[in-house]
Formats: sequence, C-alpha cells, structure tokens
Amino acid sequence: MVDTSILKFDDQGLMVLMLGYMNEEALRVTVETGRLTFWSRSRQKLWTKGETSGHTAQVKWIRVDCDGDALLVGVKMRGPMCHECYRSCFFRELKDGEWEVCAERLADPDEVYGR
Repeated sequence: MVDTSILKFDDQGLMVLMLGYMNEEALRVTVETGRLTFWSRSRQKLWTKGETSGHTAQVKWIRVDCDGDALLVGVKMRGPMCHECYRSCFFRELKDGEWEVCAERLADPDEVYGR
C-alpha cells in the first residue's frame, strides 16, 4: 500500500507531475532577462523565480515538445528551487509504501520566507 496522505489529487483523482505556467509575456521576459519567469494564475500576474526568496533561476536553455504545447527549461539555480528549501521540489521518495525525504534541506523556509 502507498501512503497518499501528502499527495494532492484534483477533483478527478489526478495530479500533475510538475508544472509552471507561462504565457507569451512570461516567455518573452524569460528570454529577455535570462531569469525564469512564470504566469501566476492565482495572483493573475507575472512572477520571477527568486523575487521573494532570492533563490533565482538563470536560464541555460529552453526546449519545446513535439506538440508545441509544453516547454522544458534548464536552469542554474542560486539557492534551492523548492519553496521548502530543497534543491528540487522532488525531495521525497517512495520506499516500501512510505514517502521518505531523500535530500538535504539547504535553508530554513521560515527564515527565507518569513513565515
């Protein structure tokens, strides 16, 4: 059995593996500045990775999938990528049905984000 208590499924019982939204303006700003910029659907505005934490993402390359509806962006991070202050948001691994932290936390999120 798999512990699903930490997982967030949508109303159809599905989850996205990893996703950030970009509109044309976010892509333009990303290309022009070299800093990873997204469109925040909840705030209805652009946001650049690191604007709160200082943990910026310098774009190294941008690739598009065969359908032209998804981008893969390679970045060099200054600090952790994850808002939980791990290098990656994928810091838990499924082992024997339980989720175990498999990475080192790089900073204290309370100090970084003033929670």
